[in-house]
Amino acid sequence: MKKMITFVVAIIVVIAIGFGISMGHSNKKSSDQKDQVRTVGILQLMSHPALDAIHKGIVAGLKDEGYTKGKNLKIDFQNAQADQSNLKSMSERFVNNNDDATVGIATPSAQALADATKKIPIVMGAITDPVAAKLVQSVKKPGGNITGVSDQAPIDAQLKLIRQIMPKAKTLGVIYTSSDESSQAQVKMVVDKAPKYGFTVKKYSISSTNDLNQVAGQMVTQVQAIFVPTDNTIASAMPTLSSVANGKKIPIFPTVDTMVKQGGLATVGLDQYQLGVETGKMVAKILKGDKPATMPVKFMDKGNLVINEKVAKELGIKIPASVQVKAEKSGEVFK
Repeated sequence: MKKMITFVVAIIVVIAIGFGISMGHSNKKSSDQKDQVRTVGILQLMSHPALDAIHKGIVAGLKDEGYTKGKNLKIDFQNAQADQSNLKSMSERFVNNNDDATVGIATPSAQALADATKKIPIVMGAITDPVAAKLVQSVKKPGGNITGVSDQAPIDAQLKLIRQIMPKAKTLGVIYTSSDESSQAQVKMVVDKAPKYGFTVKKYSISSTNDLNQVAGQMVTQVQAIFVPTDNTIASAMPTLSSVANGKKIPIFPTVDTMVKQGGLATVGLDQYQLGVETGKMVAKILKGDKPATMPVKFMDKGNLVINEKVAKELGIKIPASVQVKAEKSGEVFK
């Protein structure tokens, strides 16, 4: 009997020691996972303030979720400078390096990443219509290895704002890049919705920034206000457009806050930095185990009212008191 008790005690001791070792390994593994350096490849189409703000927001969003650059996060940032061959080679770089996740800032970047891999997670940063761009099957159930954040602007709110500030305007010019699918989609929305707000729309397209000065020069002689959709080519040359239009006292209403700062008059637009933050948080969820296929594409709930007082004075336009107060209270005012 005594031998039996001794045998049982010995078994219990062995089990206890084994359990302790197992727990030690488990805790070490958990700690290792927490401290593991993850690599995120960020591919940006080109340099301009809006896309740069998104990039900064992505880094901040990742940090908010526990991934800090230089500690447990390595960011491989690549800027294609609007070169299609660069988009291809940089996307392949991320795949060859077997990055943990990738981010495409602007539609062409996300499309290049999608062409390069069907396995590595891809998060879209600022893609207006991901379904039309053939990046996801649907915004609710993306499927595959892609999800992200849309920068679809609130078109109705934009048109309402233009009408508030320009109560007598009848002709609205819309300028966009002919090869930009997302921009074209927004132009169609403006054309469809504009009559409701009393506008006749005239469309003007460019193929590159080289066309902008000439096309803008023609446009400002035929319209009373200008709407600019989310268009990276025009955004990269906003100083050119604002110089031509403001010189002829024709106000510009872009969809992006940074473009108001660069010479636009006003917008109900998306905060590009905050859009980046939401993108970064989505990347973090994937690094923690979530699957892009089941993560709905995120749309920003509402735009921010932004006005440029300096431009308003240059154009001799009086911003309605209700618009001014709202921008000062909950939006942004550039002076």
